[in-house]
This record gives sequence, structure tokens and C-alpha cells, in this order.
Amino acid sequence: MNIGIIGQGAIGRYVCDHARERGHVVRAVLVRPVRLQDIPDNVELMIDCAGHQALKSYGPDILRGGTDLATVSIGALADTDVHESLERAAAEGNSKLYLASGAIGALDCLRAARVGSLREVTYVGRKPPRGWKGSPAEDQLDLDNLDAGAEVHFDGTARVAATEYPKNANVAAAVALAGIGFDATRVKLIADPNIDENIHEVRADGEFGQFSFEIRGRSLPDNPRSSALAAMSVVSMLEQEAGNIRF
Repeated sequence: MNIGIIGQGAIGRYVCDHARERGHVVRAVLVRPVRLQDIPDNVELMIDCAGHQALKSYGPDILRGGTDLATVSIGALADTDVHESLERAAAEGNSKLYLASGAIGALDCLRAARVGSLREVTYVGRKPPRGWKGSPAEDQLDLDNLDAGAEVHFDGTARVAATEYPKNANVAAAVALAGIGFDATRVKLIADPNIDENIHEVRADGEFGQFSFEIRGRSLPDNPRSSALAAMSVVSMLEQEAGNIRF
């Protein structure tokens, strides 16, 4: 596929390198300030790796112009105005917005379960203290001196988590969108000095029965806040779109 990438951070660089390795052609890599006129006409898919603000600022115009867009910035959709703007732009441009699954898996199971009746969905995100640097956790905890062990710094809805933790809680947003929504999904965020990986746990209860799953993911080497699996999920999505047989 001919693709364009917004952002040159850890995830953007990973996607760019691995997409090229798989034979995709990167026609443009855009950094702020993004000029949409710099997107070549033959780009089939733009990939946003630049965060919530980039999706809010450039996503509607890309979609309205008829170009499909993929993003890892799922948490931005917690803002109902952003969600509606993107949906309206995609309809006007006859284009699609693809949400990369990011750092979490098994969302297909959650989507299937909501066909029946989902009563409860809870997401628990646990990271080492350095993974919460630059987030509101710094206002509540001394992240450099958690001598007492793991500490909860957020307990609330997925909508609030995704809004207050735009660089850390995209997983909470993905779980919410796959399941019972931003306001019904419960989220707990934890800083744990006893781990060196990011641990994501999802628990669900409903008409189908019950399930829980846990993913222990590593961050990208050059950014402790960026999940390696999140970057991999974008490349995987790209492979699915380019293939003739899809999961």
C-alpha cells in the first residue's frame, strides 16, 4: 500500500521502518505543523502516530478529503465533539477511520460479548513509575520514591481516564469502544515500582459468561510511555488491509 505517516516519535518511526520492510511504500512523513497539501494524491492510507491533538486537528480534513485514516490515538474519541466530527467527516468524504487495537488484545472477544448483554467491564492498567512520568500521576504520587509499593493514582470512568491521561490511557479507550462505552467502563491506573513492564488487565461479565485476560507488554526502547504492541498493532492492521484474507 501507499501510506503516509503523521509523527516521527517512537511509534511513528517503528511503523515507518516496519512498513517499508514489508513492502509498503511510505509516500510522506509529516510533522507539525502538518500541511495537508503535502499528502500525495496516491496515498491510500494516512496513519496518525502523533497523539490526540494531531487526530483532532487534522483527522477531519483528511477524512473529508476522501483519504482513509488509521490512528493509535483512540482516547481522543472520549471527547464527544471529536468523535462526532470524525464520524461526520468520514461520511462526507466516503472514507474510513481505523482504530488500531494498540497495547491491548482480545478486543474481538469483548466486541462479540456486547452482542448479548454486557453488565460490567473493568480495565486495570499497571506500569512502572517511569511510565507515568508526564501524566497527572505526578500530581498525586512521588514517582521517584514509591517505597510503600504499588499505588493507585486513578479510579474512575474510561472517559475521564482517556481525557486526563491522553498519552497513557488509549488502552482504556479501546476497551470502552469495544465494550460498553466510555461512561460505563471502569478504569483503575496503578504505578508499581516492582515491575518493569506494562500490565493490562480486562475483566468482563455478561450474558455470555465471564472472562479476564492480562497482557504484559514492553515499551519501545526510546520511549517508556509508548507500547511496543501499540506500534506493532498498526503494522498488523496495515497487513490486514493489504491482504485478501482478513481476520
